[in-house]
Amino acid sequence: MTVAYETNASADAALAQIAVCLADAARARILCCLMDARARTATELATVAGVAASTASAHLARLEAQGLVSCVAQGRYRYYSLANAHVGSAVESLLVLAGFHGQHFVPSTPEPLREARRCYDHLAGYWGVRLHDHAVDQRWIVVETDRPTHYRLTQAGSLALEALGVDVAAARDARRRRLACPCMDWSERRPHLGGALGAAWLQALLQQGWFVPDLDSRALRPTRRGLRRLDSLLVDRNKPAC
Repeated sequence: MTVAYETNASADAALAQIAVCLADAARARILCCLMDARARTATELATVAGVAASTASAHLARLEAQGLVSCVAQGRYRYYSLANAHVGSAVESLLVLAGFHGQHFVPSTPEPLREARRCYDHLAGYWGVRLHDHAVDQRWIVVETDRPTHYRLTQAGSLALEALGVDVAAARDARRRRLACPCMDWSERRPHLGGALGAAWLQALLQQGWFVPDLDSRALRPTRRGLRRLDSLLVDRNKPAC
């Protein structure tokens, strides 16, 4: 009986800590803003929460310490998102009780760049995120257990990408570069595929005429043939939300 009481008491204390963390209006606004599964910077979340940047940083540190948000550093930016699906479910349940729904992310990126563009040497934008998600869903790539910022290419993924014309061997041979990694997309605020594998995949898409580059920008325009192939690969007839 004593053990059961101590276990329940510990659970009560943990629940109380999360409740206290959620009880702040600014932190609650941050969590609601992140409910669309897209990441945002501390500066953006400070604006959403209506607080100073330093105050937002303190709030984000507390949310991260409580396991409610996670942070990914990319270049000089730090992107925050909900820590996992359990957090999203909990917040959604509380929103239902409160009678509200999560906000929708409305990007300000020009449509041609948002649909598809180069991110250094790999595909970014709507189609980059779609292809990344497809590769994850099909388990072509899986997160490495001890290195969450790295992907491991599975045997099934290697065969599937080679069938799509991707030079997987060349990607594996790339020196001083990760084979595959999530790269935060600044227009979609979800990951697209970076690393040597992402670069090799974009080269295959360009060589096969799925996309053609614009002359004066990083934008990549999907061709008719490319859209047909993308639709066939992704088994989704929905047009990009641009």
